[in-house]
Amino acid sequence: MEREKTRVWNPHLFGESAVTHLFLGFIIALVVGLTGIGGGSFTVPALLLLVGLPAADAVGTAFVFAGVLRLVAAPFYLLGRQVHARYFRLLIMGAVPGLVLGIIALRLLAKEGNSSVVVIILGALLAATAGVTFLPRIHNPRFAGNNSRWLPWLAFPIGVESGFSSAGAGALGTVLLLNYSEMTPTQVVGTDILFGLVLAIIGSVAHWTFGSISASTLLQLLEGGVPGVVMGCLLARKVPAHKLKTIVAMVAFFAGLQLVWSGTHSLGAKRAIVQVRLGNQKPVDPLPEVSHP
Repeated sequence: MEREKTRVWNPHLFGESAVTHLFLGFIIALVVGLTGIGGGSFTVPALLLLVGLPAADAVGTAFVFAGVLRLVAAPFYLLGRQVHARYFRLLIMGAVPGLVLGIIALRLLAKEGNSSVVVIILGALLAATAGVTFLPRIHNPRFAGNNSRWLPWLAFPIGVESGFSSAGAGALGTVLLLNYSEMTPTQVVGTDILFGLVLAIIGSVAHWTFGSISASTLLQLLEGGVPGVVMGCLLARKVPAHKLKTIVAMVAFFAGLQLVWSGTHSLGAKRAIVQVRLGNQKPVDPLPEVSHP
């Protein structure tokens, strides 16, 4: 049975163009290289709304794409010794079990044919993740030192969201580390990129096993994405990352709301079609009773 797709724009203008995929890959990767966030938050909505992939394929393709981008970006931060081993380990301890749970939940919902429901959930998660970026930060070294033991528990829901939507490791991981560690902002970005890389590798292997990856779309995204992330990493110190992260969060927030609207609209249209079909069904006349002498 063909898997359900979600499109809101003309697929002949967006979905079938290799140039569009390459351009999307370059822009998303440039943002990831500059800020360390935006991989899943941008890629999943783009693959759903512009390319028209099924929900599970969009998440799986975004996982592999984000993993390759972080694999390219990670050496820039590792060579600069901008990764904190202890906080990286604490994040992994909590996030990996959550990641597995999120992947299972997505798989079960997608199997039931609830593509519209999955799109609505994805949109709500992405919008909520982007909204967290605007929360005020504690940034108190004493508070961070006393409460770092909670990091694995706080990383668990990040893993769940990442497993379900491929997003969250960047935006939520950054916010978490800024509030629950005494690291510098540069160390936070480096640690979070390596953290997201591990989650992306695990998620990519799982989705590749399930077959929920669009290989052709992925290759086209990577053609633009690899040079984009390298350029972003090289320009990271020259661009005001804080202002750029605010713009990224705003775009991701509205993209999430667009997914919620699209999924709700699609779900309502399906229900209307079902009701019309049920209304057009003629009742079957009962068989006449046969009298016996």
